[in-house]
Amino acid sequence: QVQLVESGGGLVQAGGSLRLSCAASGSIFSINAMGWYRQAPGKQRELVARITRDGTTNYADSVKGRFTISRAKNTVYLQMNSLKPEDTAVYYCNAETPKGLGVTNYWGQGTQVTVSS
Repeated sequence: QVQLVESGGGLVQAGGSLRLSCAASGSIFSINAMGWYRQAPGKQRELVARITRDGTTNYADSVKGRFTISRAKNTVYLQMNSLKPEDTAVYYCNAETPKGLGVTNYWGQGTQVTVSS
């Protein structure tokens, strides 16, 4: 089992920055990848950024060049710069652990990010 606790959301003006943090506890040795997803009202949850155990990262096209994901020990960060109103969403931390040929996904409780124009 993995527990995830997020922090760092809030209200910011367009063009501003925020940093999200997600601390993992429990079976952290089994985590293969961690990431951030977001869900805006009326939309499906989407991947924002993901980082694997070996440091490989991938980003949604909409955030490339503006967001940076990083990981230190059991914490993953999402540095968000040049924020836009369309970045407004609930952001969820995710951790993946192997289960057979697939994965088990763990989720944080979500943190609201609101970008005003």
